[in-house]
Amino acid sequence: MIRLFTALEIPDAAAEKLTRLQQGLEGARWIERNDLHITLRFIGDVAENVAADIDAALALIPVTPFEVELEGVGEFGGARPNALWAGVKMSEPLRVLQGRHESAMRRVGLKPETRKFHPHVTVARLGRAAPEDVGRYIAANNLFAAPRFTIDRFTLFSAKGGTGGGPYLAERRYPEDEWEDGEG
Repeated sequence: MIRLFTALEIPDAAAEKLTRLQQGLEGARWIERNDLHITLRFIGDVAENVAADIDAALALIPVTPFEVELEGVGEFGGARPNALWAGVKMSEPLRVLQGRHESAMRRVGLKPETRKFHPHVTVARLGRAAPEDVGRYIAANNLFAAPRFTIDRFTLFSAKGGTGGGPYLAERRYPEDEWEDGEG
């Protein structure tokens, strides 16, 4: 079994701005720079033969370059925050690309994603952070913004099982890479 998801990688200039956010919150487990990404579709644990079908379906998705803009910070979990994120401004090209990923995964036979697409970059896991501290952190950083960047490809990542947060391995980038292990 392999745990997979598709995502957009964060270029260095934007990642540098994101890593500057990663301080000043007691109990936060900050995400490593190389693991920062914008998830398009969480796939989950699949058998190797299903992973090959996923790869074939993803290879058919066209990518027209578009700009991405990061703005603001927030949390998931409400009264018990469990993740801190930097927001990604929704755009029609981003919505279309994510919809193509969802459609491709359904064609492969995966169940539909039940959560509404909320583009973001997770910057920390918050298992031990106090909710009031999270609120103060968000208030202090809510004007966060990073330079726009152009997206011209997406990536299929694998992840170690467990609670999330990496490390992640880029298995293939579309539309250009072959499988990292030489298969495919």
